[in-house]
Amino acid sequence: MQAMVLHRTGRDLRFEERDIPSPGPGEVRVRVEACAVCRTDLHVVDGELPDQRVPIVPGHEIVGIVEAAGSGVAGIAPGTRVGVAWLAGTCGVCAYCREDRENLCESAAFTGHTRDGGFASHVIADAAYVFPLPPDADPVKLAPLMCAGLIGWRCLRALGAARNVGLYGFGAAAHLVAQVLRWEGRAFHAFTRPGDEQSQALARSLGAAWAGGSDALPPVPLDGAIIFAPVGSLVPAALGAVRKGGRVVCGGIHMSDIPSMPYRLLWGERELVSVANLTRRDGREFLELAGRIGIAPKTTPYALRDANRALDDLRSPGAMAGNSSNWPGGSASRPRRPPTPCGTPTARWTICAHPARWPGIPRTGRADRHRAQDDPLRPAGRQPRAGRSAAGTDRRRGRPRSLTVFFAPAGRRRIAACPTCGSRR
Repeated sequence: MQAMVLHRTGRDLRFEERDIPSPGPGEVRVRVEACAVCRTDLHVVDGELPDQRVPIVPGHEIVGIVEAAGSGVAGIAPGTRVGVAWLAGTCGVCAYCREDRENLCESAAFTGHTRDGGFASHVIADAAYVFPLPPDADPVKLAPLMCAGLIGWRCLRALGAARNVGLYGFGAAAHLVAQVLRWEGRAFHAFTRPGDEQSQALARSLGAAWAGGSDALPPVPLDGAIIFAPVGSLVPAALGAVRKGGRVVCGGIHMSDIPSMPYRLLWGERELVSVANLTRRDGREFLELAGRIGIAPKTTPYALRDANRALDDLRSPGAMAGNSSNWPGGSASRPRRPPTPCGTPTARWTICAHPARWPGIPRTGRADRHRAQDDPLRPAGRQPRAGRSAAGTDRRRGRPRSLTVFFAPAGRRRIAACPTCGSRR
């Protein structure tokens, strides 16, 4: 089998050839047809989630064909198309499992995080946690439903019967939820990065009552809002847009720190809740609904070997998390970005060695700051700040890095400089 493997967080995935695994008792082996790329995969690669296992094959929005079943598997025969989602298994005996809240299980397993996922040609899954799918459907269109769709559906259920709904972060989950809201006859308002005209146009094409930047207020008070973007500062913004008695649902698995905010934003019986993981009930309900109303995800194909490129593209402003599918033999994407002219490999981490700590560079760092001042990407009148780290090491890993990163002001493009030849990008 083929797989893209994460051996160390903060590094690129590595293509590997492996033996095709055999399913154990209660398991099935699935030949992967498509696996969507999710922002959670970025959190896995960047090491932002607890209990991260490495090496690991990421990917948790999987659609494929069952090739073999282990002992004790009933109801899923070889040749069946199935979906494999984030929740890979639970203990079944803890208090949460007994209360029918398996998404909160203390010993849950997660696809692409604690057990190998779908950035591969084959995957092993617990037969009790896969979802039978229509044999005649397009697997590339089904894949984003396995996380973006399921989490979006759980958020929508948590929101209740709100009629005017705000969607903060109009990516994969939001554009699927928008289709459900339109089918239900509810109005939705899309909030994007300020200036993201592409996402706002997509929202309007899906029937948004209003679309604008997250720094703006909607034309009418919202009954409720869902925050899909992993940005903590959106919490007070959403609370400020919701009327008294409204609810704000945080739908991400990871979010930056929520800033301090005045109590008046929460006062008036406004509620702030989070959604964690998903349940098999969520999957059954949403997949049945999606097939009935014809939910259509926006997708971009990538070959399996281009999984790193798909992840890199997902980091770009305006990228739609979960809208990109990769599978063995898929169409090729753009070539990877080449190393710096001197051959020094680029690093993905933005917390890098301070320029003053590298051999041959003045300890004051003034020479590097001067070079950065001449960069045409630097906003006029702004002094870029040097990369933050002590003693020339990555604070997360304690090892030297190959790039120096100048952090531009918020919302601006970062400037990275090679410590060997001084080239920047």
